[in-house]
Amino acid sequence: MDTMSVNVATLRSATSVAGARESARDFLDGLVPAIAAEAADTVVLVVSELVTNALRHGGGTYTLSLTAHPDSIEAAVHDRSPQAPRMRIPDLNDGTGGFGWPMVNRLARATAVTRQAAGGKTVSALLAR
Repeated sequence: MDTMSVNVATLRSATSVAGARESARDFLDGLVPAIAAEAADTVVLVVSELVTNALRHGGGTYTLSLTAHPDSIEAAVHDRSPQAPRMRIPDLNDGTGGFGWPMVNRLARATAVTRQAAGGKTVSALLAR
């Protein structure tokens, strides 16, 4: 198998993040050869974080794309905001976040933020398979 991909478009709802996690699990479950459980958990965690950020900071809608390469999984989330994620000091007192983007960068082999000509951006993470 060279590559396999799926696109999942979702609007804001109470189950959007859960739906993205479920879509990622379904995608990963269909891979041959199968992905290791720990690697799959990492992909689902990163998808969850990228979608949460898109809903919180990216205009409320997103498109999730997952692509399997021979030695990696690419998770990409497009949203309507042109603003790139930024590293910041995590808020330990008021619950305003700051934990997710550093976590994604630690778990991923590489991350990228690409501004789109049609508007918005795509945030991608390349993860071990």
